Amino acid sequence: MSAPNSLPLVSIVTPCLNFARFIEETLQSVAAQDYPNIEHIVVDGGSTDGTLGILARYPNITVLTGRDRGAADAINRGFDRSHGEFFTWLNADDLLLPGAIGAAVAALQKAPEAGGVYGEGWWIDENGARLDAYPTRDFDARLFERECFLCQPASLMRSEAFRSAGRLNPDFDLTFDYEMWMRFTRTHTLKRIPAPMAYSRMHRSNKTLGQRDGVFTETFQVLRLHYGYVPFQWIYGYACYRADKRDQFFEPLQPSIRRYLESLMMGLRLNSGVRIRYLVEWLSVMSWSGLRRRLINP
Repeated sequence: MSAPNSLPLVSIVTPCLNFARFIEETLQSVAAQDYPNIEHIVVDGGSTDGTLGILARYPNITVLTGRDRGAADAINRGFDRSHGEFFTWLNADDLLLPGAIGAAVAALQKAPEAGGVYGEGWWIDENGARLDAYPTRDFDARLFERECFLCQPASLMRSEAFRSAGRLNPDFDLTFDYEMWMRFTRTHTLKRIPAPMAYSRMHRSNKTLGQRDGVFTETFQVLRLHYGYVPFQWIYGYACYRADKRDQFFEPLQPSIRRYLESLMMGLRLNSGVRIRYLVEWLSVMSWSGLRRRLINP
């Protein structure tokens, strides 16, 4: 591998608040990268659980402390202090896989038209056991209206592209990454690479699963902001969640004809300016034969 100073600098920012249970493994996953030109910046929002003591054992990282407006604001603060040509953030409970940064940098250097790249990721549980592959798809900016199809810790961007896209919006606490990709891909393309890059940790205390109601509400907000429309699958998922409080990850969504019917009124209300579009989508989801089956076996 080339000498460190001949390779582009990669900046990794980790937002952190009381993640003593996981932060050391995250730090080690960055330190173990075989790419030699990385700056790792940890932005701590005032941890009181021993996190700062762990960070002090890693002299090669930069630690910023102080109150912030949440993870998005912390990541922006770290980015402002960074110097890398390439940038990503890694949450304090996620992990990079060996060789991830080197593979991502090589792919970006071969694709000057791309604003970023993303590879394959896996979900792991709180103990680090692998659960399932992240459902990554080939790049299509239009898909963001339906789903976030890339695993964020398995991504790397050009710093200038991140800056020009407006960085992260701290007004969104739970879906700031999803919202950023919507903006980013208006002006920049992404390239999928066949490289295993990251583990994304899923546990009931993280925001994605621990604040499901807020995740749905904020997702509706960003979808209406960027697309003027909330698709059926999001509304149906919320209707099911409101009824049974299943997290729809460890506890899979349970199909329900009653929830399907409820999603009609909810969707028409949320899509008041495009009701015909929603009605057409709602009607297309369930065939008459499928509807009859659910009525007979609800």
